[in-house]
Amino acid sequence: GMVMGAGTRPTAPAPGSGKAPSQQQLAPPGSIGGPGAPLNAAALAAAAPSVQKQMIGEKLFPAIARYQPELAGKITGMMLEMDNSELLILLESEAQLKNKVEEALRVLEMAK
Repeated sequence: GMVMGAGTRPTAPAPGSGKAPSQQQLAPPGSIGGPGAPLNAAALAAAAPSVQKQMIGEKLFPAIARYQPELAGKITGMMLEMDNSELLILLESEAQLKNKVEEALRVLEMAK
């Protein structure tokens, strides 16, 4: 019969062969180096104003979610009403961000 010898299996790709590079191609050329890259003023300036808030929001949300997972969406929305230059400072400074999150929480508490 057609017994396959042990060595004649169709050649499966070796484990870990070229899986990693495809991750780098997710971001289109000229973008900010993918999701993990820090956001900077130059990258922001290159984007349309409507996109800028979105880019900042995408960075802010996970940072805020570390402190306030349930309210992260709401707090991110509140913060996005601030000036982009202020938001960049928050993204660069954990301490400033934490202060803003606490400030936002107080506002939300009072609004209840």
